[in-house]
Amino acid sequence: MSQPKEPRIRVARPADDEALGLIDRLTWSTLHAVMPEPQPPYGPFFSERRTPEDTLVAELDGRVVGYVQLGFPTPLACNTHVRQIQGLAVADEARGRGVGRALIRAAVEEARRRGARRITLRVLGHNTPARTLYESEGFVVEGVLPEEFLLGGEYVDDVFMGRPL
Repeated sequence: MSQPKEPRIRVARPADDEALGLIDRLTWSTLHAVMPEPQPPYGPFFSERRTPEDTLVAELDGRVVGYVQLGFPTPLACNTHVRQIQGLAVADEARGRGVGRALIRAAVEEARRRGARRITLRVLGHNTPARTLYESEGFVVEGVLPEEFLLGGEYVDDVFMGRPL
């Protein structure tokens, strides 16, 4: 019996736009999304704010199955030593295969490679699977905005997490 393959992580290419947009749409849920559910006509995945250079993709068997995006938490020069995970998604069929963990680890390494001293993220309080993953990779809760979002009729906390690099 062969061992399950490890996900391959690489920097996104413009040609990944359609696959990443599809993953975004198929994984949309109030468990992690504060934006409304995407509706046709769908815009491009990449934009001025969301570039291939700041996106790492995961591949299994040559197929794109997930991504993580790194960005700056603010546009301020005094804050450029911090990188923030600003998006993470894994296709349903790839869950439970270490893709999310591999993407988090790759984001940490990429932030470090780019000279960051810290990496942060925001996660919804009710997203227990994501919070558990982040905590297992060294992120700690650094702040909570109680009932910051109203999603699906429920008030949800916005949780800030971070870790040194």
